[in-house]
Amino acid sequence: MAHSILGWIIIGIVAGWLTGKIMKGSGFGWLMDMVIGLIGAVIGGAIFNALGYGGPGEHGLIVSILISTIGAVILTFLIHLITGRRKSPL
Repeated sequence: MAHSILGWIIIGIVAGWLTGKIMKGSGFGWLMDMVIGLIGAVIGGAIFNALGYGGPGEHGLIVSILISTIGAVILTFLIHLITGRRKSPL
């Protein structure tokens, strides 16, 4: 099931928001959270494809959001490692 551009924007917004909640105080603002969510979809999709589960575009909306959120959490964790922000990831 392929998502439209609007679908990916919604997935990015939700995944970015969820990542901000999961990573406690790691929000970058609504626009950057959305961008991180969209990039997280790519990262999560690559990971899940490598594991043989398919990417976010091959599942429904809820599974796509979960895959994107996992990717966004990984991306946020890496950003914090690079920038030196030492807040607790969980």
